[in-house]
Parts: sequence; structure tokens; C-alpha cells
Amino acid sequence: MKKLSIVIPAYNEKVMIEKVIESVEKQKVPGWEKEIIIVDDGSTDGTEEVLKKFAKKYTIILQKVNQGKGAALQEGFKQATGELIIIQDADFEYTPRDYEQLLYPFENTRVHVVYGSRFLGSHLSTMFLYALGNKFVTFLTNILYNSNITDMETGYKVFRRSILTDFTLRAKRFDFEPEFTAKVLKHGYQIYEIPISYFGRKFEEGKKLTWRDGIYAAWTLLKYRFID
Repeated sequence: MKKLSIVIPAYNEKVMIEKVIESVEKQKVPGWEKEIIIVDDGSTDGTEEVLKKFAKKYTIILQKVNQGKGAALQEGFKQATGELIIIQDADFEYTPRDYEQLLYPFENTRVHVVYGSRFLGSHLSTMFLYALGNKFVTFLTNILYNSNITDMETGYKVFRRSILTDFTLRAKRFDFEPEFTAKVLKHGYQIYEIPISYFGRKFEEGKKLTWRDGIYAAWTLLKYRFID
């Protein structure tokens, strides 16, 4: 049976993390064995205590100091042994019910990277400025890398683990999304998009991205257009 590595980065998600893990556990993915890897990125709200109950079942990585989503993902990727890796955010904005449709394109050997697009599927209406910023960095991606995607910043990125040998990821924080996309496209991989459901949070509900991250994303896209 093929193996799917599910990497879950978490930072101060005490309220949601157990629900997310249980949802991933329950989700049936025909033909795939699930390997669950959770990386606690120096949480201070008790997330680590919640994760202890899963320590015997799954790979739990505890980072002593908060370093950012990119750093947490890189640690998770090091432990992954599956043919495919899927990134599962710990805030429940993305539902594991979409796994099967995200994995289906990989039946074609030409497909190496799949993105779940929030703008192609059903979603809660998001904050206007947040959506505008998202569309801007996606537009910039398409211009710089001659692509035609709709959601560069999506949290649902699925890819063959083998592509990680083609480039080095340096991003420590939310700049992971633009860096990963830039390097995937620069190395000749096409991105296959699938519509997904999206249940976005507001800042008062714990959303961590800000307008500053949008500016940094644009800079990251420009930077990696010219360097590796």
C-alpha cells in the first residue's frame, strides 16, 4: 500500500489541534496508508500537553522555541517517509474531507504537485483586504513564473516527496508558501489545482497572517525569481 505523509504544523492551537487530528484520523483515503506527523512550534498555550495523548500513535516533534510555519514544516518533511506529502494546517480552515480529490491527480505520473484552490471551491466569505492581497501575490506569481494558478497562498499543498531533493527550502515563517511555489515552478514542475472547501477564520478567532506577510510574500517571489 502507498504511504501518505500528513504534516501538521501547530502553534498555539490548543483549542483546535485535537479536533484536527481526530478529523485526519477518521478520514478514509482508499489505497493509502496514513503517516501523521505533528510539529509543535514552541506553543505557549498548552498545545504540547494536548499532543502528549497522541505521542504513542504518531510522530510528535516539539520545537522549544517558536520559529515559524516554514521551520516547522521543514522538520516535519525530514521525518516523512511517504510517497506523497500533504500539509494540513492545525486551525481547521481546511477539511481533510478533501483528501481524496487532492490525491486523485497523482494517478497520472506527470503530476508532481497539487494545490487545493480556495477560489475554485466553496468557501466562507473572507475579509476583503485579505482576499485582495492573496489575489495580488497570486497574480505576481503568474507574471514572474509564467504560471496560471488561482491560489498561491493555499495551505493545502500536496506533492511527491521526491521533489524535495531538487531544491533547498530556507523559509522559516509564512514565506514558506511563496518560496515553495517559486522553486516548484522554477524547477519545471506544473501545479495541478483542485477546488477545495475553505472555512476561513477572522483575526479574533486566531488567524495569524497579517498584511505584513503579504508584503513579505511579494518580496520572496521577486527574490527567488533571480536566485536559488
